[in-house]
Amino acid sequence: MIEIFFPSDRVARSLTLSTMAFALSSGVFYTVSALYFTRVIGLEATTVGLGLGIAGGAGVLSSYAAGRLSDRVGAHQVQSWSTGLNGVAMLAYTLAADALSFTLIACFAVAMRSATGTSKQAMLARWYTGADRVTVRARMRVVTNVLIGLGTLLAAAALVVDTAAAYQAAMLSVGVLLLVATVPLVRLPRLVPGLAAQMVTAPPSPQTDGTTDRTRSPWKDRTYVASVALNSVVAMHFSLQTVGVPLWVATTDAPTAMVSALLVLNTAVVASLQVRASRGTHDLRRAGIAVRRGSWLLAAACVGYALAGYGDLVTACCLLLVAAFAHSLGEILGEAGGWGMAFELADPLSAGAYQGLSQTGYAVASMVAPALVTATAIEHGTPGWLALAALFVVAGTGAAAVARHAAARATTSEELSAEAATLAT
Repeated sequence: MIEIFFPSDRVARSLTLSTMAFALSSGVFYTVSALYFTRVIGLEATTVGLGLGIAGGAGVLSSYAAGRLSDRVGAHQVQSWSTGLNGVAMLAYTLAADALSFTLIACFAVAMRSATGTSKQAMLARWYTGADRVTVRARMRVVTNVLIGLGTLLAAAALVVDTAAAYQAAMLSVGVLLLVATVPLVRLPRLVPGLAAQMVTAPPSPQTDGTTDRTRSPWKDRTYVASVALNSVVAMHFSLQTVGVPLWVATTDAPTAMVSALLVLNTAVVASLQVRASRGTHDLRRAGIAVRRGSWLLAAACVGYALAGYGDLVTACCLLLVAAFAHSLGEILGEAGGWGMAFELADPLSAGAYQGLSQTGYAVASMVAPALVTATAIEHGTPGWLALAALFVVAGTGAAAVARHAAARATTSEELSAEAATLAT
């Protein structure tokens, strides 16, 4: 746990400290933002939903653009600026007075948040190799979950006071924490020689035939596009947990307090098992297997959630806990495998663009998933849950097939290269 929260590696330590402040601010924001937008600014709930939906579109565009920019100016530069500007956007929420200003600020905030996620992935892809990339990513996932939980607890003070001043203070703290998160990032190039040079793509080198060696576009890489699409479907489990499960619990005989219990269970599972589940997923075959196993566990969780709607109070609570445990295991396996595929299938010369496409897929999933989950599981009950289960299974199985095919192709290419070298010798 010491290595997770205070890594000995200088780059990992700076990223982790920044992630801690970032996640703490996220926990506060998630807890108080809806009440701040409706009670303090005075917006209708439908207006808030529409504004955030538009902002989600800005986040999708920003995810890929930040990846391309990371290749040009350096992933560490994009990471520092996007984190700081996200803090400025959060502070600007305290100045929002109507729907238009709220929507504009939300678009900027979500765009900067997406850029932060993409540039962080690009930094990991460029600085680390093999198992180290997935391990550091898994550790930061643990840090994120734990600190979001702590932020939620801190924000409870604003909920208890329940005044406009309390909510404004909470929103200001979100902005300040994000500004603090930039400090370890800004100092990093001075502390780690050679970091800045490794964060950008080298200029195209001239070839013997007079052409230049240009980097690949991820959009033309069919294997990578297929991997992103399938893993993004599996990633819809986030909205299943934050949107679908709370709404579903309210329709069962279980008390609504079970929602908090299920979130605590998820945090505990991620904190204790995410790093272990990520071991070996730098290997493409094992990454695909992890995604497939995760998708089947998510499907089992969907079945468990559906059955909870037929039980009495005790039965419903037990089924919800079992389903949430399967959901959490599926989450950590799916995430670990998805990271491995996103890193290993990418062209290292275009790390930013490739990770940008990967993050774009997740952004699209987070934008589409809430409507999909409510339209299936919440609107249609058991048939909807079964439809979601089938969707997870198909996507996870497909991702495993893509990984297996890519690994076999890489092995064949290596064997041909080795044979050619032998013949030349």
